[in-house]
Amino acid sequence: MLNNSKNDGLSLLNKKKYWVATIKLTISILFREKLDEYYFGGAPLGFWFAQQGSIYIFLVIIFVYCFAMSHLERKYNIKDD
Repeated sequence: MLNNSKNDGLSLLNKKKYWVATIKLTISILFREKLDEYYFGGAPLGFWFAQQGSIYIFLVIIFVYCFAMSHLERKYNIKDD
């Protein structure tokens, strides 16, 4: 969280860049429609993942998201509470 007491050195420009990068990363994980362009076993890939491997894909997405957010927080010098 952007808390002024812990992020006094963070410029307004860096705050805006951080939030733009965060929003882009968050939106990028919502790619089901793109997956449905491909087929696996006669079903759209997005549907197949939902039926067969959604929990594994979800876990991968969580780990990738956490890693990417940690990278963004280090890049923009955001400190945890």
